[in-house]
Parts: sequence; C-alpha cells; structure tokens
Amino acid sequence: MTKAELVEKIHAKAGLPTKAKAEEALDAVVASLREALAAGESVTFTGFGSFKVVARAARKGRNPRTGKEITIPASKVAKFTPGKGLKDAIK
Repeated sequence: MTKAELVEKIHAKAGLPTKAKAEEALDAVVASLREALAAGESVTFTGFGSFKVVARAARKGRNPRTGKEITIPASKVAKFTPGKGLKDAIK
C-alpha cells in the first residue's frame, strides 16, 4: 500500500472532508511518531503494536565486493513489535 492509497482509506473511513485533510492527519501522526522515537520514547497503539528505539552493538561484517572484514559501528534503530490484535488479524 502506498501513502496515497492509505490517505484515500483514511479519507473514506474517518469521514474527513477532503483527501488533503486526511493527508495532513497522516503526516501529523508520522511526525509525532518520529519526534517521540527521536526523543527515545516508546509509542504504543493498543491492539496494533508498539514502536521503540533499540541500540545495536558494533559488530564485525564483510564487504560483499572484496570479502574484507569490516567493523560495523554501533547504531540506534526503530523496532516495531506487533500487538495481539494485529497478530490475530493476520492469522
């Protein structure tokens, strides 16, 4: 599903007056999620899942072109964990 398709579904289900308003709402949700994760907070949508930031340790890897061993630096990544409602809907 693309962003445009998601905006159309939001427009239809939420009864917003225009697709532009639906896109503004989606953009606001995504921006709020991004800000919370950047601040190190976790975000939970009951029945859907949760987003949190986890730290990845530095590790060894290989350059696929040369086969030379390299060190991959430590980093922070966003992790999504599905909730029970989402797991049940997928089954």
